[in-house]
Formats: sequence, C-alpha cells, structure tokens
Amino acid sequence: MKRMCFSFCVFFFLVNLAATQEKYAVIPENPRPGEPVTICAVGGVRKAALISGGKQLSASALFFTVPPADGKPGFLAAVLTVPSTAAPGDAVIRLENETGVVHEIPLTITEREFVSETIELDVVLTGIRTEPDPQKTAEADKLWAILNRKGTVIYHDGSFKMPVTSTRRTSFFGDRRIYKYSTGRSDTSIHSGVDFGVPTGTKVNACGSGRVVLSVMRIVTGNTVVIEHLPGIYSLYYHMDKLEVKEGAFVDTGELLGFSGATGLATGPHLHWEVRINGEYADPDAFAARPILDKNAVLSKIGYYLPMRKGGDYFGAYYD
Repeated sequence: MKRMCFSFCVFFFLVNLAATQEKYAVIPENPRPGEPVTICAVGGVRKAALISGGKQLSASALFFTVPPADGKPGFLAAVLTVPSTAAPGDAVIRLENETGVVHEIPLTITEREFVSETIELDVVLTGIRTEPDPQKTAEADKLWAILNRKGTVIYHDGSFKMPVTSTRRTSFFGDRRIYKYSTGRSDTSIHSGVDFGVPTGTKVNACGSGRVVLSVMRIVTGNTVVIEHLPGIYSLYYHMDKLEVKEGAFVDTGELLGFSGATGLATGPHLHWEVRINGEYADPDAFAARPILDKNAVLSKIGYYLPMRKGGDYFGAYYD
C-alpha cells in the first residue's frame, strides 16, 4: 500500500512538473544576423515567423514532424534564419496555427560585424552580371521555385561537414560587396555564402545527407548542385568544373558531388558554398557549429527529460 501511494505521488509530481514546463523552445536564444534559429513545440502550431519592430524579418517557417527515435519522443520543429541585415535588439518568434497567433517567444538578436570587399569585373563578367538575358531569368526562377519547396522528409539532422578539406577562404558569409564593372559603373550586394579558395579539380563533397534537387550548368553560378536536407533547408555548391551527381540521387555526408572550378561569374577557381532556409540566405558555418536538430537540447527545454517508466514511455509527456 505504501509503495502504491509513493508511486502515485511521484507520478502526480511529475505530471504537474510537466505542466509547468514550456511547450516551446528556441535554439539559440541570442542568434546573430545570418544564423539559423530552430523552434520546437509539442503540438498545436503550424508556422513560425521572426518579428522585430512590428515587422516580419524573414519568410515564415512551417513546422514539420520530428519522429520518435532512440527512446526519445518526437516533436514539431521549424527552422528560420535571422537576415544578415537584421538590426541587433529585441525580437519575438510568433507561433501560429489555423486560427491565428498562439504564442510569442522573446529572443535577442545580437550584434555582428561583416567584412567589406571590392571586386573588379572584366568585360565578360560585367556582361554576365548586368546584361539582361531570358535564360538567366528562367534559371533564377527555377532555382527560386526549388528553394521555396516545403517538403516533409528529414534526410539529415546533425551538423554539416565542410564540403572541401581546405580551410583557405577568399570570401565570407555576409560580406558587403562592391562590384566595379568594366564600364566604370559599380553596384553593391551581400555575399550569400562562403568562398573556399581551392584550385580547379578539388573534390567537392556533400555537407550532409540529402536528395539532389538540381545538378546543372547555369549562366551565373556555373556548374551547380543543390541538395535538400530538411523541409525548406538546402545546401548549394557553385562554379564547379565538373559534376558527378544527377538530379534525384540521394547522397550521404561526404559523398563526392563534383570538382571545383571557375565556371559562371567567377574571377578565379573557388567553391562557393551556400545554405538556404525557406529561400533565405543563412550562414553555413552556423550549421557546421551545431546540429540542425539538437534533440537533447530540445527535449531538455520542452520538458521531456523525465524519468521513464518500464516500457519506455515518459511520465508527463503531453501532446496538443
């Protein structure tokens, strides 16, 4: 009788503890401009948006299901990015379902400085960047449509690996660029990825497991590969000399995609590596620094790390 009473008290305590736990988690809570933010919930949400100063900063992210694995329960997750142009300060993640806003999670965007660089383009490269071309427009529209697809499959949930072994970089994410054209005019842009200064013929490997959704020669980006890793999350590889994968293929982390080069709008041999979240540019280094879905961190925040009963289910686990 005493044992039954004690067990009931423990169960009642754990259920009440779970009720006081947050049903939502944001990782990290203090992101820098350009960095991804993972939002997790136990249910009752459909999409997340980053809001600051009353304005939405980036495209909304749809939640997808992370299934149970390794004795740990599943949850809902969404990933969005803080634009590299975002001002530091207070912001909120606004969670919505079919009926409207259900919750707002505060976070702080921390300050970040970016490098400035000037790039001089010859006549040919000036033409590639500035001259109107229906083929360029068609290629851009096709890529944009791919990057805005919201799938449901999780091919990769860990950290990304670098696509080349070299650590030499010629440009960084978020660089503020000035292009000087051969005509004497100039233009500005923000660099959307990381450039590795590697010689032509260097092996380029997949940064994570996924499905090849594009493998083609393009006017601006040259020989290009795009891989889908998670719903709305893609890695891109530009200016390659030769491609070794076909569209529709499934690749593992570290698998050969092709060889680096200087095709397209390139002033010399290099690999441009880029990551997009719901079409938005994101810092690739942030994906290499931590898992996209850090399940241990997520579950500890939303209250699932509770003692397990015999049979493997959790006391106090709740779903909306």
